[in-house]
Amino acid sequence: MPRLLALLALLMSFSVFAETLHIPVGQQGYGNVALPQFGESQRAVLERFGLADTEHPSVGNPPITRWDYREFSVYFEHSHVINSVRHHQPGAARPSKEQQ
Repeated sequence: MPRLLALLALLMSFSVFAETLHIPVGQQGYGNVALPQFGESQRAVLERFGLADTEHPSVGNPPITRWDYREFSVYFEHSHVINSVRHHQPGAARPSKEQQ
């Protein structure tokens, strides 16, 4: 029992040294990039954005497919969009109003 208490005290002391990481999810990429919307078909995405840079094969059941574009990735279940995600742009400066 004393060993268990000593182990618990030791483990609890490590949490004092833990660091909190803040990831700016809302700041990924540029906000003005149009993304495919939930429910759009692969055909509609293809017509709107063209060929993806990389098309990953389907995995799992139901089959999930990912298309990677330069600034974002699109996830499909069967042949419809379930999510679109902007790629993180580390240290990228936001375009000035003149460039927009």
